Amino acid sequence: MSSARHDFDRHLAQTSATPLGLEIVRAEGSWLVARDGRRYLDLIAGIGVTALGHGHPAILAALEQQARRHLHVMVYGEYVLESQTQLAARLANLLPSSLTRVYFTNSGAEAIEGALKAARKFTQRQAFVAFEGAYHGDTMGALALAGNPDFRRPFGPLTGPVKHLPYGDAGALDLIDADTAAVVIEPVQAEGGVRIPSADFMHALRARCDATGSLLVFDEVLTGLGRTGRLFALEHFGVVPDLIVLAKALGGGLPLGAFCGRDDVIGVLSHDPPLGHITTFGGHPLSCATALAALTLIVEERLYDRARTIGDYLMRRLRESHLEGIREVRGLGLLIGVEFASPEKARTFVHGCIARGVIVNWTLNADRVVRLAPPLTLSQDEADFALSVMATAATASA
Repeated sequence: MSSARHDFDRHLAQTSATPLGLEIVRAEGSWLVARDGRRYLDLIAGIGVTALGHGHPAILAALEQQARRHLHVMVYGEYVLESQTQLAARLANLLPSSLTRVYFTNSGAEAIEGALKAARKFTQRQAFVAFEGAYHGDTMGALALAGNPDFRRPFGPLTGPVKHLPYGDAGALDLIDADTAAVVIEPVQAEGGVRIPSADFMHALRARCDATGSLLVFDEVLTGLGRTGRLFALEHFGVVPDLIVLAKALGGGLPLGAFCGRDDVIGVLSHDPPLGHITTFGGHPLSCATALAALTLIVEERLYDRARTIGDYLMRRLRESHLEGIREVRGLGLLIGVEFASPEKARTFVHGCIARGVIVNWTLNADRVVRLAPPLTLSQDEADFALSVMATAATASA
């Protein structure tokens, strides 16, 4: 056992009884390299974080350039820092025209918390609506929105009240009422099993929020920045929210989240009281510099188009292969769900893929579904290697 594995087992807080325990010493492109020299094709990209793959030269150059200028200098929002302002302006120019204001955070969960605070203060209401199967993070407010009661139960009582509606069911939207401060939804549920709502449902949701004066919050922590074959998943539905939450791929591999919205909504956080919502490290200059480099590449190289092309190829090949135990393959771009007949078959498939050098994972709220979310730079050859391994793993798990 290496000293790193000993310290991992002895001192690092664990999140499960059976961690994978892969000891990664290097990462390059779409590949992870373990201490024993084995290479693993990374089809989850650090849960959607490394959209450009690992060690992209543009990210490393931006990191070095900013590090030579300065690191942390002051609490976010007090000094004018070029990496922050350039990134905020770039995001505002790419988002729908009404979403002009950006608040940077450390993570997606923290961005959700900020969005909830802004919604309560703006509407002067307390209640929230979320959806069954949802995942929005693990801080107390974000956890209250979680669609899996098994994750909420041990930590209650949580922020609320929160109503959980069936995802994609327009008939349930009447439960959004004049007491609702905000409705928080993932345009595609990732941990819920890569579930995709209809455009009709999303338009009905927007209309119901307008009718009740409730804010509509899109959680695009995983779906944003090219993952679904569009720069933002909202583009698939033609619906503009009042707030959008971003993270994961946003930082280009470094920790960064943001909630973006209308001036009047986010503006309430700057007064009564001033500094009523602040963060020490949110919008760190290093993270903003790498984020700007990543965003520039995603847009200039149209990596969302590549995500759509490679994603469609992966889904078509998986469907045509009629692999044993797979019931359905669905997704948008390079966010793909592979549904198995049972949770046991899904887990056996995951372990079979990892044993053969391909990293995939199951979803928290849909234990029969395996998720693929590789770097947007995944090559055709890498996709073919993944398909070969998945075919062998599926046969072995049958």
